[in-house]
Amino acid sequence: MLEVRGLSAWYGEAQVLHGVDLDVRRGEVVTLVGRNGAGKTTLLRCLLGLHRQQRGSVMLEGRAIDRLPPHRRARLGLGYVPDDRGVYATLSVSEHLQLPPIARETAWTVERLSEAFPVLPERARSAGTQLSGGEQQMLALARVLRMGARLLLLDEPTEGLAPLFVRRIGEIIRTVAADGVTVLLIEQNVRFASSVSDRHYVLAEGRVVESLTNEELRQQEGTLLRHLGV
Repeated sequence: MLEVRGLSAWYGEAQVLHGVDLDVRRGEVVTLVGRNGAGKTTLLRCLLGLHRQQRGSVMLEGRAIDRLPPHRRARLGLGYVPDDRGVYATLSVSEHLQLPPIARETAWTVERLSEAFPVLPERARSAGTQLSGGEQQMLALARVLRMGARLLLLDEPTEGLAPLFVRRIGEIIRTVAADGVTVLLIEQNVRFASSVSDRHYVLAEGRVVESLTNEELRQQEGTLLRHLGV
């Protein structure tokens, strides 16, 4: 579904991505793991067209999208949940779910979102600043599913969350994948990644240095944790 070839990116004269190649097949959950500063977030921003200093090719279902503006990529089915979750402080939960345009026929209905995220109807009138970190993460995920995203780009979805919310995020990722949605996520929690993902790319100093199956990740968990400095 997603093919990335030779993706390089810069901040000014500093190069942060060096010819990254990766593939994500339809319905897969694939993780990017690496130390802070390895270029993981920059890679997602490049896929979305939010980072301008880049070179390389990005294909979505055989279509070149690297020259499209971000809003066009979103309407083709790219959904992004940033590490800060992007929840608006002054909007209520219900307003957040009414805000995004329905870009595709795969959009989840409000009723389906309420079943998957039962905390959201309970907090429907609450403003973004009144939500806990876990509730904000649920809302951010629900918002992109409401648009009809078919490729989810998730940046550290479990960071700072209580174990209960971490488990729920894992359940949601497995549910959307079973529904045919493809997921590419950044995740420092290796144990969580192995519980939800099919494959893993290790990113170091802006390069893909290893591609691991789930079984290989489990076998190398100790070595990988030392490599990541976790």
